[in-house]
Amino acid sequence: MSDLVTFGESLLRLSPPGDNRLEAATSFEVQAAGSESNVAVAAERLGAVSTWLSKLPETPLGKRVVGELHQYGIRTDVAWSRTGRVGTYYLETGGDPRGSNVVYDREGSAVTTATPDELNLDQLRDARVFFTSGITPALSPELRETTKYLLQAAREAGTTTALDVNYRRKLWSPQEAQETLTGLFPGVDVLIIAARDAKTVLGFEGDHRQLAHKLASQFDFTTVVVTRGSQGALAWHDSVVHDQDAFETDTIEPIGAGDAFTGAFLARRLAGNDVQRSLEYAAATAAIKRTIPGDVARLSQSEVESVVSDGVPMVSR
Repeated sequence: MSDLVTFGESLLRLSPPGDNRLEAATSFEVQAAGSESNVAVAAERLGAVSTWLSKLPETPLGKRVVGELHQYGIRTDVAWSRTGRVGTYYLETGGDPRGSNVVYDREGSAVTTATPDELNLDQLRDARVFFTSGITPALSPELRETTKYLLQAAREAGTTTALDVNYRRKLWSPQEAQETLTGLFPGVDVLIIAARDAKTVLGFEGDHRQLAHKLASQFDFTTVVVTRGSQGALAWHDSVVHDQDAFETDTIEPIGAGDAFTGAFLARRLAGNDVQRSLEYAAATAAIKRTIPGDVARLSQSEVESVVSDGVPMVSR
C-alpha cells in the first residue's frame, strides 16, 4: 500500500545543452518529466511511499519513462497500450531578455485515452492520499471524465484527494479550465493553487489571504494552499491562515519547483506534521529544487531538514 498515489502524464523532456537554441541543436539531453510523477518523486524523497499511475505505449520509449522513474525510488502502475505514443516537450533555456521557451509535442500520447477500467483503482482506494493536477484533464475530453471518476472513487474509499490547479495556457483557455476544474472541485479535499491562477482561471480578486478564504468557503475544501512565487506560500486550514516565506536560493532550474513544493507538503502532512511545519518543508524543498537541473527534485530529506533548521526565510532570487 502506498501513502501517496498520483495520476497523470510523464513526457520525455529534450533540451539542448546549455542555452543553445532549439533550431541550432545537434544533440539533446533526455529525461522523464511530468507534474504528477515529479510530485511522487519529491514525496518519496521526503518519506512518503509513492506510486505513479498512468498509461503508456508498450514501446522502448514507454519503458524508458518507467525505468527512469524507478531510479528515483517511486513505484509505477502503468496500463500498457499497443497504440499511442510517449509525449515529448522541448525546453530552450535562456537568460533575460530572451527567457526560456517550452515547445510541446504530446498530441496522440497514450495517456490521453486512459479510462478508469484500464487503471488499477485499488491503488488509489488503498492509498492515504490521491493526487493529480489540472494538467491532466487539459489533455483530452476522455481524461476530463477519467480524472473526475478517479477523484470520486478515491473520495468514496476514504482517501484524501489533492489537486494542484497548475494552469498551462498552452493547453487550454482560462474559460475551459474554469469550467472543467470547478466541476472537479467537489471531489477535492486539498487544493494547491498559484495566486495568479486563482485570478486568471477562477476570476478571484483580493490579496493572498482573501483568495484562500474565498476558495475554502466557496468550494468547501479542507485545506487550501496558495503559492506566491518568490513571496512564499500560505495555507488555509481549520479557519486559520498559515504564512511561509520563501527560502533564499540561487536559481539554476526553476521548472519542477512547484511540483517539489507540493510533493513535500503532502509528504509531511502524511508524516503527521502540522500545516505550518509542512509549509516550511515544502518551501525548503522548492528552494533546493531550484538549484538542481531538470524537472525532478533529486534531493534528500536530510538536505531539506538542514535548510529548515539553518536557512533564513528570504525572498527567492
